[in-house]
Amino acid sequence: MNTRTTDRHADQHTPSSQLRAPYAEAVLRHAGRDWLRLNVPGHAATPGSDLAGFFGPRITALDFPPLLDGIDLGQGTPLDRALELAAEAWGARRTWFLTNGASQGNQIASMVAPALGRTLVVQRSVHSSVIDGLVLSGMDAVFVRPSVDPEQGIAHGVTAADVAAALARTPDAAAVYIVSPSYFGAVADVRAIADTAHAAGVPLIVDEAWGSHFGFHPALPARALSSGADLATSSTHKLAGSLTQSAMLHLAEGPFADRLEPLVDRAFRLVQSTSASALLTASLDLARRSLATGADATGRCVEAAERVRGAVRALGRFTVVSDGFHAFPDIVGADPLRIAIDTRAGGITGHEARRRLFRDHRVMVEVATGAAIVAVVGAGSVPDTDRFVEALHALPSPLTGPTGASDGDGDGDGGTEAHTDVGVDVDVDELRLPDPGATKLTAREAFLSPARVVAAEDAVGRISADTLAAYPPGIPNVLPGEVITAEVVRFLQRTAAAPNGHVRGAIDRGVTRLRVVT
Repeated sequence: MNTRTTDRHADQHTPSSQLRAPYAEAVLRHAGRDWLRLNVPGHAATPGSDLAGFFGPRITALDFPPLLDGIDLGQGTPLDRALELAAEAWGARRTWFLTNGASQGNQIASMVAPALGRTLVVQRSVHSSVIDGLVLSGMDAVFVRPSVDPEQGIAHGVTAADVAAALARTPDAAAVYIVSPSYFGAVADVRAIADTAHAAGVPLIVDEAWGSHFGFHPALPARALSSGADLATSSTHKLAGSLTQSAMLHLAEGPFADRLEPLVDRAFRLVQSTSASALLTASLDLARRSLATGADATGRCVEAAERVRGAVRALGRFTVVSDGFHAFPDIVGADPLRIAIDTRAGGITGHEARRRLFRDHRVMVEVATGAAIVAVVGAGSVPDTDRFVEALHALPSPLTGPTGASDGDGDGDGGTEAHTDVGVDVDVDELRLPDPGATKLTAREAFLSPARVVAAEDAVGRISADTLAAYPPGIPNVLPGEVITAEVVRFLQRTAAAPNGHVRGAIDRGVTRLRVVT
């Protein structure tokens, strides 16, 4: 089922230029000189500062501000060359380095869309940063509902037919905005959706935050740009190895490039920090080099992830979520570096599995739901797969009892705990994602309208002034301008009450109060 890549950097014929990391190399050379730093940042790379003492002097020595001659100021700088190499590696006309994450890229993409039309056709399960972009742009939106796995309580993607139907009822469409891959690794048919958008005369924007590694190995799906996308946000820190909060935005060489490039460049300057971190930028340069030249290392990561899935299947206690992707027409492939495990089959909820893996085994996974956990393997970073499989299967089950091997208090007595989500079936109704309420205002209108805070139960039937999203993955469950339903309130409160549960945008941790339009 997996869509294999035909991208030109998936083979061993990597251009020699990709072996360099010009920006990272320039920063390292600059840091190696004897500077008296009477500028920002205020730590001045002083060896005796708290930062240097705590993290080591190398961190502060490399922490330079922007606008340095010979690094990012002038013509043909190392930064310019690093950006050119990134565009070459991803097959883009132009690439921008982002230091506020893929969220910044999504905001940029949303902000330029009004120049193309009045209404954005948007997959409803986009990241909340896309909705933030709608608040910034003031655009109308027509939402395309994704397919939903009711057993897992997770949203997947949309089909070209879904998009075509939405475009047919949106004569003033500016662009189509989708997500691929999903948080659980489901890959959409980007080529078919791009063809549909282009036939309607609009560009396709893809939030490819979780697919920055796509196209760099034959076992990986094709990247969005090579499949017809016009603009793609790439959260490079997620699986491509750059530092947290660093990302890229890629523009394709296509029919909309001439129109989009100056718009994107201007929007980039609106939302990019004027003090962009040299450390984050250098990490993007290095991550690009690792991906473009590290097909063998990426292949070993794919093999490691497949070993985990193979062991899970062979041992039989748990099941692999992606094994059921074939049942959904919007899914044409799966990211092999995403390992989603249905823990309910093994008698433990996903939330409790994640908590116990963290506490008892020092194993961190990306996210949990009531039904599953998701582990990710970064491209070029081969984990100890045996340790993960052993820890997973050491989790308590109905046969071993609710306490497991440790009570976590350090005395080894295995005492009784408050958390007992072991051997308890999770009600499918609890996993089901709530249907969104009716849209009454645009996101911007609702966000800027007079509002007041009310008790959650009193907010039912009122118009939300905020974006609220179970996080991660950060897919909004209620948008500014949507009517708040009782079902949404229950879902968000259950999320907040779960171990490690968090609702992005909530006024308080328990989601006991909501902000509504007056």
